Amino acid sequence: MASATVDSAAGILPNLNINAGDWPPNLVKNLHLLSPDQIELAKMLLEMGQSHLFQHWAEPGVEDYQKETFFAQVSKLNSSYPGGLASYIKTAKELLEDSKEGKNPYDGFTPSVPNGEVLSFGDDKFIKFEAAGVKEAQNAAFVLVAGGLGERLGYNGIKVALPAETTTGTCFLQLYIESILALQEASSRLTQGTCQKEIPFVIMTSDDTQTHTLDLLESNSYFGMKPTQVKLLKQEKVACLGDNDARLALDPHNKYKIQTKPHGHGDVHSLLYSSGLLNVWHNAGLRWVLFFQDTNGLLFKAIPASLGVSATKQYHVNSLAVQRKAKEAIGGITKLTHSDGRSMVINVEYNQLDPLLRATGHPDGDVNCETGYSPFPGNINQLILELGPYIEELTKTGGAIKEFVNPKYKDASKTSFKSSTRLECMMQDYPKTLPPAARVGFTVMDTWLAYAPVKSNPEDAAKVPKGNPYHSATSGEMAIYCANSRILKKAGVQVDDPVQQVFNGQEVEVWPRVTWKPKWGLTFAEIKTKVSGSCSISQRSTMVLKGRDICLEDLSLDGALIINSVDAAEVKVGGSVKNKGWLLESIDYKESAVPEELRIRGFKINKIEQLEETYSEPGKFTLKP
Repeated sequence: MASATVDSAAGILPNLNINAGDWPPNLVKNLHLLSPDQIELAKMLLEMGQSHLFQHWAEPGVEDYQKETFFAQVSKLNSSYPGGLASYIKTAKELLEDSKEGKNPYDGFTPSVPNGEVLSFGDDKFIKFEAAGVKEAQNAAFVLVAGGLGERLGYNGIKVALPAETTTGTCFLQLYIESILALQEASSRLTQGTCQKEIPFVIMTSDDTQTHTLDLLESNSYFGMKPTQVKLLKQEKVACLGDNDARLALDPHNKYKIQTKPHGHGDVHSLLYSSGLLNVWHNAGLRWVLFFQDTNGLLFKAIPASLGVSATKQYHVNSLAVQRKAKEAIGGITKLTHSDGRSMVINVEYNQLDPLLRATGHPDGDVNCETGYSPFPGNINQLILELGPYIEELTKTGGAIKEFVNPKYKDASKTSFKSSTRLECMMQDYPKTLPPAARVGFTVMDTWLAYAPVKSNPEDAAKVPKGNPYHSATSGEMAIYCANSRILKKAGVQVDDPVQQVFNGQEVEVWPRVTWKPKWGLTFAEIKTKVSGSCSISQRSTMVLKGRDICLEDLSLDGALIINSVDAAEVKVGGSVKNKGWLLESIDYKESAVPEELRIRGFKINKIEQLEETYSEPGKFTLKP
């Protein structure tokens, strides 16, 4: 802090054209300690109605270091928010007023079904879009939103470190990186590129996840990706609001510290804008940015075809979606047209969509159409944006996304909060500010192929009504085996039907435990070329394919089979493989002796017997027991 004398405090305010009577006495007493920048921040806070922050400040010479840290925090909060703290407080006052009055953000809007593409896995149209997407992938950058810990799941690590499935133990981050590398290689092959274009990969982290994410990458040699391809952008928190007047909330244990909470994954847009990466990508000839979230093990099965839709339809914004039943608890992608002519295509939460439809001439609200599903597809928070228009829009907005506030009021008077609140923003609300001419669409995929997020702990999942998705580690892992089995079935393999089993109170379909590296089967067309003759897999079987050129020909599998091969090894696998295999054994999620990542699934794999072959040299090989 500036080292002026106490006597000079009285002269500072008049020099700034400020009346000392307008400033809190405790702040005035400490004014001589402040630098010019800190005085400007104090002035801004007072102009925005934040004088309570200085109410309990100590006399000069007492707790001066804490006063220094207070301004360091204010400076950080001010610089990390588009438009600064004054803009944050101003927006908060407006949104809190709207919330108190019960204002409906959709007043004046009429919903309708937007334009989009509905795909059916494995048909000619799907295969065509997959090929177009793979070709386009070398012109894409990928952005993973990974600011969260796994505490809500009953797991203490970062969510991306959680195994997507326990047959191989591959964690989500490894799966994502290997999928991007497989796309990179396939795209280069398809376009006869002489050298591979490296696909940029950005991970948005938070204070909670930054160090752990970096450790996970470094301790695993970035899972095969070049470290220069990966960029971590850390999201900062925002100030909490203590009341309807948007007065910033102080930490109850520290009068020099403002409470902060996460702002939401919508921050990814402002971080990308301020990082300068978007222009770097644009100058390098990139055309697409794909955004995805941290625990969906199926996502990359849907990405090639979705990117193909973006390129073919020339969508500025393409939301990946799944079919949803009417009134299902997942947001619906909706076109909203205002009486003043404005229109936008955005996600509308399910509990807002039904009343909105009823209020605008649809007496039955959200109902299933002739397909058996709602015409409003289910949003899964995965976006594909065209880079050029994206940069244009962010240049106008600075990356700021339309915010909302969700205070928990103490009672119906709505005069006070149960606890402090904050402004929030969501990644998928980006289209809210787009002009009507923007081409905003969606791509609907089969749920079994595209969407199995892991976001519920075992206790909450066990309470989910039967027939509704659990979205747990148990269901997420089973969904990977289901998708892989169904893909092989579509490719001509005879795969036994699943059996129903209960783990952690959740009844799930258990298919054969089939997994493969992304480079083995990135697209359906590619997988079809690697399966021939009469192949069969029994329900109790496990099959792990860790290599690019492994072909299944007249294979009969009843047990466990693991094939490891280097890229230059061509392996043909056939014949009859029968052994005791790998068994799923139930465990209780309260068994503290068992690792958390297994407890939250309710099962572990007992590896009794398997046939495992490794091909570490180039060449052509045949395995036919």
